[in-house]
Amino acid sequence: MLTDKMLDDAIWIAKSLFDRGKATGSSANLSFRQGDRIYITGTGTCFGRLQSDDFAILSLDAEGDCKSLNSVTASKELPLHLALYRKSDDIRAVIHTHSFYATVFSCYEHENENDVMPDITPYLKMKVGTIGLVPYAPPGSRELFDLFEKRVKYDDGFLLANHGPVVAGTSLLNAFYGIEELEENARIACFFRKESQG
Repeated sequence: MLTDKMLDDAIWIAKSLFDRGKATGSSANLSFRQGDRIYITGTGTCFGRLQSDDFAILSLDAEGDCKSLNSVTASKELPLHLALYRKSDDIRAVIHTHSFYATVFSCYEHENENDVMPDITPYLKMKVGTIGLVPYAPPGSRELFDLFEKRVKYDDGFLLANHGPVVAGTSLLNAFYGIEELEENARIACFFRKESQG
């Protein structure tokens, strides 16, 4: 069954990120879309211990509103995921982590909010596109969601300032490859920034 395969992929991705220190504690969240249903990690879940019954299941209607279909409480950052699903029908998965280098890069001062990440390798543009910066607001806050809504149409991937990356994809694996590439590009960018400052 396709949903079972997608749940398996989501659990594998989450554990891979956790085991390699790219997601810690219960801070990360991911989701995927299957038809008019969205499966998103429940609040307080840990990527290292994720199981299929840790996903909240929601129905998404034509207006982009959703309602819960099971007893699991969705991640408090669900509105970030919904903003991306509403942006394009091509988006089928969203991953948000607090990975080290992307978070460090999100703390730097940037001249503008559009396309803030230098594409040091060709793969960032190929796998994700442009990376926008969303100004800081407390995690899970209405202010953060409003700021994200204003930014979402201008870029393909996002850095939440002082918080971490958000990447969408046409599939779970596509989103996974994208967030991996963003973190690697941020690692190299931080290295060059340190070198240039002596």
